[in-house]
Amino acid sequence: MPRQARLDAIGILQHVIVRGIEQRSIFSDQRDRKNFITRMGELALETDTKIYAWSLMPNHVHILLRTGPSGLAKYMRRLLTGYAVSFNHRHLRHGYLFQNRYKSIICNEDAYFQELVRYIHLNPLRANLVKNIADLERYRWCGHGALFGYVKYPWQDCDYVLSWFGSRKGDARKAYRRYMSEGISQGRRPELVGEGLKGFLKNWGQELEANGKEDNQTLDSRILGVGDFVRNVLERFGQREEGRSSSKELYEKMEGIIKERCREGNINIEELRKGSRRNRVAQIRSDIAWQLASELGFPLAEIGRQLGVSTSAISKILRGRERSEI
Repeated sequence: MPRQARLDAIGILQHVIVRGIEQRSIFSDQRDRKNFITRMGELALETDTKIYAWSLMPNHVHILLRTGPSGLAKYMRRLLTGYAVSFNHRHLRHGYLFQNRYKSIICNEDAYFQELVRYIHLNPLRANLVKNIADLERYRWCGHGALFGYVKYPWQDCDYVLSWFGSRKGDARKAYRRYMSEGISQGRRPELVGEGLKGFLKNWGQELEANGKEDNQTLDSRILGVGDFVRNVLERFGQREEGRSSSKELYEKMEGIIKERCREGNINIEELRKGSRRNRVAQIRSDIAWQLASELGFPLAEIGRQLGVSTSAISKILRGRERSEI
């Protein structure tokens, strides 16, 4: 899928999300789950990738990690390719298992480390895969139980995670358990799963408006953070100017692209946004979706909302465009 270039370097905290193609299951049974986490752990040790939190869901995976000397791309390529090949061989299937590229989000560690650990580890409880927080501590397919020693994963850096909650392991575990319980009612957190612009607007935009301030925050859908943190990351990767747009400016650019494409194609913008399937409208929609994804890096869900179609429809459009561009 065409998106902004991935930001990848040694020693960066990243929230990685892997999804099954067309939201299909990527695990059929416990053997598949064990296969995945064995590969994930062995590769982590081999590449010195630090894994802090993770959870296997029926059709997606969350991993909070710090990249090793070889970076993220090599680690994920070996993990996903190896698993997909073994999964297809075992289940006598062919074709893609995962949805396009995995999502990776560079995270402001000081501001978000604890929240990310909690969000990722509460996934099975939110999805009703376990009944309560006590059951979660003994759930094998999530890193939560390892922090209490109920399940053993030597590749998971439990000591580092617990150090955020206390200097003594016993006290840290108590504080962590309390912190987890307090987060159960929070529900879904869009800003923690890479719904960048929309999530940031929700959390900071209202505060800025309430205080009568202008929206001058630097935002980027590949980065969990705002302002100076985002600017510093982009500068490190040589993308300082590319990433200086505020959320307001980015949405203005998007609106400008949509209006200009509709004008050039001589179609009504309302027809576009009402989901018309007329050939000319569909072509213009395809052109706009490609530009918004490849140039501005907007999430597919937001592109779909702006163009009057579903997220899956946008994904299908981009897959087709990507093949035609090769």
